[in-house]
Amino acid sequence: MLSKVQETDKKREDQIEKRLDEDIALDAKNGDIKAQEYLINKYKNFVKAKAKSYFLVGADKEDIYQEGMIGLYKAIRDFKPDKLSSFKAFAELCVTRQIITAIKTATRQKHIPLNTYISLNKPIYDEESDRTLLDILSTVKVCDPEELVISKEEVIKIEKEIEQVLSELELEVLNSYLQGKSYQEIACDLDRHSKSIDNALQRVKRKLEKCLNKKVKNC
Repeated sequence: MLSKVQETDKKREDQIEKRLDEDIALDAKNGDIKAQEYLINKYKNFVKAKAKSYFLVGADKEDIYQEGMIGLYKAIRDFKPDKLSSFKAFAELCVTRQIITAIKTATRQKHIPLNTYISLNKPIYDEESDRTLLDILSTVKVCDPEELVISKEEVIKIEKEIEQVLSELELEVLNSYLQGKSYQEIACDLDRHSKSIDNALQRVKRKLEKCLNKKVKNC
């Protein structure tokens, strides 16, 4: 059986879960420990996922995650509903900003060029594209995706290798896909059936998988 204290805590947690994050954030900002714990527990996996998108030579993954958590704390501390209606959007902004600031600080201290790190969320091929390297990586199987870290120089090498192994159709499909086009739009542009586009993209992913696995084995 739950003690009275545990029952009270459980009721409090149930009450918190029914409320909007924006309201919970205001309580947390004003010192409500339960509200703070709720937001931290709710968003810690989000922070972890965001931290995995960044890499810095000589830094541990946990270090980047901790910087992200600092960003989350700052989001709770500084959140103003009149400035941003969504706490999640504000939290993402603070977490990303904190991680990037930490990386820039570290590179300055170690005299490391900023191009030694890269966000896998950064659009590739086309700066205006919504599709990213991370989108492609998440759809292919590599030996150890947790350990797959791509530098800007390696991205260029992979791009060149991809251009050599892909057919003209596969390259056209890949570029269109990275520009954010749907299968139907690509099929219309290239005067092909959607199934043909899907098959081409699957071949691209298999070839990319080989490139990435080769990269991991050489690490």
